[in-house]
Amino acid sequence: MKKLKIITVLLFLAVLGSACSNEKEVAKSEKLQVVATNSILADMIKNVAGDKIDLHSIVPVGTDPHHYKVLPADIEKSTDADVIFYNGLNLETGGNGWFVKLMETSKKVEGQDYFSTSEGVKPMFLTSKGKESEQNPHAWLDISNGIRYVKNISKVLEEKDPDNKATYKKNAEAYIEKLTVLDTQAKKEFKDIPEDQKLLVTSEGAFKYFSAAYGVTSDYIWEINTESQGTPEQMSTIIDTVRESNIPSLFVETSVDKRSMQSVSKETGIPIYETVFTDSIAREGENGDSYYDMMEWNLTKIHEGLNK
Repeated sequence: MKKLKIITVLLFLAVLGSACSNEKEVAKSEKLQVVATNSILADMIKNVAGDKIDLHSIVPVGTDPHHYKVLPADIEKSTDADVIFYNGLNLETGGNGWFVKLMETSKKVEGQDYFSTSEGVKPMFLTSKGKESEQNPHAWLDISNGIRYVKNISKVLEEKDPDNKATYKKNAEAYIEKLTVLDTQAKKEFKDIPEDQKLLVTSEGAFKYFSAAYGVTSDYIWEINTESQGTPEQMSTIIDTVRESNIPSLFVETSVDKRSMQSVSKETGIPIYETVFTDSIAREGENGDSYYDMMEWNLTKIHEGLNK
């Protein structure tokens, strides 16, 4: 009889445990399923949504989002997603058009399932021959555009998940205030760079939005990562530009091959002052591991390097 009672109790506990586990799974599945195309957008979304969503970021940290080979996990997550955020401005849809193919495979509808975070941003365009109609995608490098991204993200989340609308709105407002302070401070500080040193030279032409926002001129070896990189003609042109300038420093991005900029530095005698962020945040625990931190790093290091 005792054995029967023990077995009964054990069975009851097993059923109870299973029920609790199922409840947890249900609770988890009730969260909004959100996908971001890259680490910068994913970080913005985290700041707005916190733990109210389940989030998957497609392009890994440190990887160039212009070209990406979609994985089975990305297809699965995108298919199951309630909301998908992408940058737009020809970032994920240019080059090999991997995002367009992913949305077709996942059977997602624009404006219903997936949304551009750059909606409302005034685009800049490429200047390379034959590419004048293509948009420069790197709008987030101007913090005022990053703030626009955050507003767009919050708006979509509030509409898709009205139960948590107050949380999204409150978080977005706090995040925007923090970004606004950084943006305002940077615009004041960049004014003290000598006029003949206000030239920011990087590998890719990703800093056009940044330069317009913070009062410097940008130049580069190649214009966008989808084209040939570090060709003899490109190298000759930028080396001549640097030699004719009075800039004290060069910069190289975390997401590109550094050898081309190292060659420019060797040929001109101008040192590479620091590595800066463009298409990705840093790995967790490193400098620049959030959108705010990467922008703070870029602003600080570029200001220092051009002000030497």
